[in-house]
Amino acid sequence: MKVSFLFLACFLFVGCSPDEGHLHTQKWMTSNGKIKILSTIAMIDDLVQEIAGPYADTETLISGQLDPHSYQLVKGDDEKLSVANIIFCNGLGLEHGPSLRNLLSESPKVISLGDLLKEKHPELFLYYNGTVDPHVWMDMSLWLQTTEYIAQALIKQDPSHALEYLERAKVVRDNLMSLHKKFIRDMERVPESKRFLITSHDAFNYFSRAYLATEEERKNGGWEKRFAAPEGLAPESQLSVSDIKNILDHMKKYGIQVVFPETNVSQSSIKKLMDAGKEMGIPVTIASESLYGDAMGPPGSAGSKYSKMIEYDVNTIIKYLK
Repeated sequence: MKVSFLFLACFLFVGCSPDEGHLHTQKWMTSNGKIKILSTIAMIDDLVQEIAGPYADTETLISGQLDPHSYQLVKGDDEKLSVANIIFCNGLGLEHGPSLRNLLSESPKVISLGDLLKEKHPELFLYYNGTVDPHVWMDMSLWLQTTEYIAQALIKQDPSHALEYLERAKVVRDNLMSLHKKFIRDMERVPESKRFLITSHDAFNYFSRAYLATEEERKNGGWEKRFAAPEGLAPESQLSVSDIKNILDHMKKYGIQVVFPETNVSQSSIKKLMDAGKEMGIPVTIASESLYGDAMGPPGSAGSKYSKMIEYDVNTIIKYLK
């Protein structure tokens, strides 16, 4: 009885049972005259739904709290990939599980939004140890630009509704830009001397440049001090003593005392930080609320929409830093 209750509670928490997920997928696969669109991550799917409107059925490949960095194709994925008319991915090395990476590189149906954006605006992209940072959705002013490529892909598939796709894409861009500017103003309520962020892994570089930095830092550099994480671009929970020491030194230098877990990343690395901090006499507190980084939240949660996800992160960070 206890096992059954826990199993049920787990799926109530994530907001979707296996049967509901299966029914949605079956409905998506059923031919009905609509464009079938498969997005690798929910942050893409959210924009696609807004722009495509009633003319497409959408599905997310890497759903829930799964790690997009390490995702490998599972049973049923090949059928989804076969049914899809358009496959949107983030690219930039995000989906680097071998089986998925190989398929995305070979399929003519794949549109890599991040790579297209990087070709157009290479100067806006960030790098970590020589590797491009793929977490572009964490800066709304960057992510909203992918709507251009989504709309063009829809128009190519369904030219009869071209004007509607373009209009919807513009509405999405305008709304996201308005929110982006609002979040900058909101974050400015936190004194500049306190706008520093530590999370589990390096998913918040774009976020920190966009929302934690000063205008001067965004223009001329220096914003990098605003963010640090014990793990790299892909969370692996394999930390060296020097990794931990570097973060603790950074925290001590800037008077940072709180670290934020992420919804889909193990807390092992930040717990190691807290333990090491105690030994070194550096107070480290783990926030009781996790941030959304690599994954959105389940239906009904604070992270159920892309815009709500970023808004929640902004408000949560403000709450703890103030």
